[in-house]
Amino acid sequence: MFYIGKHPLKTTRQPTAECPPPDWSARMAELALQARHPALQAFYRAGAVATHTAIAQVPLLAMDFETTGIDARRDDIVSIGLVPMTLQRIHLRHGHHWLLKPRAALRDESVVIHGITHSEVEKAPDLNARFITLLELMAGKVLVVHHRGIERQFLDAALQRRIGEGITFPCIDTLALEARQHRHRPVSLAARLFTARPQVSLRLPESRARYNLPLYPAHNALTDALACAELLQAQVAHHFSADTPIEALWC
Repeated sequence: MFYIGKHPLKTTRQPTAECPPPDWSARMAELALQARHPALQAFYRAGAVATHTAIAQVPLLAMDFETTGIDARRDDIVSIGLVPMTLQRIHLRHGHHWLLKPRAALRDESVVIHGITHSEVEKAPDLNARFITLLELMAGKVLVVHHRGIERQFLDAALQRRIGEGITFPCIDTLALEARQHRHRPVSLAARLFTARPQVSLRLPESRARYNLPLYPAHNALTDALACAELLQAQVAHHFSADTPIEALWC
């Protein structure tokens, strides 16, 4: 996952009476009628689980992107990592890791972060060669990501550029779930006295460390997708339960 600086927290809002969780089953049916591309139509027709479905019964797909930068309007995807999972099991042997040729300049600062070079992407296919397979793998599943502002916005923008239509999909954002646990946590007297604004890092490695999960090398899309999958399992075990309805977790 490529990012610079702290993740913005404006996307980590919990559902409230004024901002209820979406009924993705109804939303997907609506989008299926609006979509023009056959692959998008098929994706939306696969639907989504009912809002009351227990998380233990939900088919999940952990997903991570490496990109040329952090602005979906001008940057593009350079690699995709996918790991199918459930709350009980992560199916790494069925995972996918694709390198892509972006339609945006691969800037030096991004190369330093994810290590994907200009010569590597020159040999890689465009997302056009992969997106139908990607949508087939996503169909019927709830995506698991760490900061939906990357995966959801970048895929939407990438498809807009290629087929003239964007995409939206249900996801569980492990960054947003982690933010819930710290937003209202009491601040110690020492923190109040000596820190202008106590901060808790919501980055993927630091979030994993709070659950004693192992440290993985960062900024490989497949490894980060696996890391995100494990983080969700730990978050549910510590803060929720297998019977928690999906509407309490997705966005």
